[in-house]
Amino acid sequence: MEIPLLTDIVIILGLSVVVILIFQRFKIPTILGFLITGFISGPYGLSLVEASHEVEILAEIGVILLLFIIGLEFSLKSLSAIKRAVFIGGSVQVGLTTLLVALLANQFSYSWGQAIFLGFLFALSSTAIVLKIFQERGEINTPHGKMIVAVLIFQDIIVVPMMLFTPLIAGKSDDVWGSLAILAIKGIFVIIFVLIAARYIVPKLLYYVARTRKSELFILSIVVICFSVAWLSSSLGLSLALGAFLAGLIISESEYSHQATSNILPFREIFTSFFFVSIGMLLDMEFLFEHFWLVLGLTILTFLGKGLIASLAALILKYPIRTVILVGLSLFQVGEFAFILSKTGLENDLLEEVTYQYFLSVSLMTMAATPFVIMFANNIVKYLSNTGVYGRLSDLGYKGNNRTAADADEELKDHIVIIGYGINGRNLSLAARNAGIPYQIIELNAETVIKEKKKGEPIIFGDAVEGPVLHHVHVQKARVVVIAISDPAATKRIILNIRQFSPTVHIIVRTRFVQEMEENYRLGADEVIPEEFETSIEIFTRVMSKYLVPQDEIETFTRSIRAGKYEMLRSPSFTANNIRSLEGTLPDLNVATLKIQRSNLPFVNVPLEESRIRSEYGINLIAINRSGKLVMDIHGATRILPDDILYVIGRPEDIAGFERRVK
Repeated sequence: MEIPLLTDIVIILGLSVVVILIFQRFKIPTILGFLITGFISGPYGLSLVEASHEVEILAEIGVILLLFIIGLEFSLKSLSAIKRAVFIGGSVQVGLTTLLVALLANQFSYSWGQAIFLGFLFALSSTAIVLKIFQERGEINTPHGKMIVAVLIFQDIIVVPMMLFTPLIAGKSDDVWGSLAILAIKGIFVIIFVLIAARYIVPKLLYYVARTRKSELFILSIVVICFSVAWLSSSLGLSLALGAFLAGLIISESEYSHQATSNILPFREIFTSFFFVSIGMLLDMEFLFEHFWLVLGLTILTFLGKGLIASLAALILKYPIRTVILVGLSLFQVGEFAFILSKTGLENDLLEEVTYQYFLSVSLMTMAATPFVIMFANNIVKYLSNTGVYGRLSDLGYKGNNRTAADADEELKDHIVIIGYGINGRNLSLAARNAGIPYQIIELNAETVIKEKKKGEPIIFGDAVEGPVLHHVHVQKARVVVIAISDPAATKRIILNIRQFSPTVHIIVRTRFVQEMEENYRLGADEVIPEEFETSIEIFTRVMSKYLVPQDEIETFTRSIRAGKYEMLRSPSFTANNIRSLEGTLPDLNVATLKIQRSNLPFVNVPLEESRIRSEYGINLIAINRSGKLVMDIHGATRILPDDILYVIGRPEDIAGFERRVK
């Protein structure tokens, strides 16, 4: 039996492999490869794909899975933490973009209804492209990453009211306000459902599923939850993608979110590739060539207009200028939900065919440019930072009260400067306070600064990338600077700035990945702590303790790894004498905990000196847990009783033999 769609799937995936392999050789972003694949195989290219509608369905599944993964990586708590950015930042970005586009379109003889609808289309950015790029770069949790996610979430929510408004501005509906009221009720219902499901239903369901230890059942349960909530959202008039995001939020509140993410990722990669291919299929290259200069001009205008408005939204929320610029450089494109919304406009005669083709061309060109712009965004910020414009814009940033102990005490010295007040920053400040060491904190989140100031923390708002902020905390007089932020590019620039102030201050950098180490050392860091290797060291030191390696030998081992800049873990061929010497210190002994479950054993209720446990089984009894009390005084008259928990030491094979005997 022939399956028509199967041929198209083979063509799309096969062509994608070839195109992306070529693109990777020239270091061209993968997303652009998928867009080119779509153009080649689509109706305006070689017309290789016939089942375009089915491909669009696969593409929509890709968007659903992408938003589901984003929801998994968030949580209700983290979403609540960015609620100001969602509603204020999102409202400013969408509202001003819609207004600007509508005013411009009206000047070119479009009716107000058509002009406002075009504003709706251009206000929406690409969730799929931007979030995929930021996930690959590990920048979702950076300040600009959180702001971008917040605006994109707002856009995904606002697209539904836009669809309801479309018939009204087209003059084909008189009851849009009633529809909005119903939608608000539905939205409240969904929020209540999410809260209840996240706290009471899903964790218990996944607990029972996880107990079965059946991986296929776990995957099936995750997929069912994802598509069920997406379907519920869609049936209530909300978007599928928003429902998928809410499904991810529900699971994120359980301890199974990480396993769910790893299970879903392969499916997401396949289906999101169909999404980008389906977008590429829309490009009419003949129309683009005929109207190239006008399309290019509109694309540049879109880039500048949307980018500036997105930056303004971040500026209003008191983000530092570096974050403001990065937000603008990431949200300038027209997104996938605009394509969905455009179909509603076509149905209501708000888009003419020529206007629709211009819209498609501009949208696809901004999408194609997005990977390159984000790739070079940090270089653009670096260039702008060397201009007077950057400094003048910085003056528009946060104007909160930054007076701290650093201002009050000009003689402050030998203190710690903590850059970033996340988990690591908080723990470090707590330790410094308890040790009586003075410290100063620099943090980008204005709300966190206000809240912690009230608690008495010596914290200021600012971006440590900027020299005046470092001067404000007297970094030149500090003994140690700890950089504990999640933005690799910003970390490098901060190191350079610190070294301009002081060549001697000790700089400790926290990074996520080991590949970031060498560059940070080259720029002037004294110590770079990669989280992935520190976790490995902690695990292995605990393993060695179970092998009864002396504590001083374990400490020598960890010092050797850190002194060698983790070279032992980075290179399998690396050896060091003080590490190899551990081989001679590993005793052939083990410690085990065994429970006596039977009363008819020959050594139960018998004095130890008569039981011959040591001579017969080769193990030594070192302690007994009896009814919750620990018996440490072990001697010849000690008796082993039923239900005792024994702590024994011996060779692994002897312990294994004794364990078989007591079961």
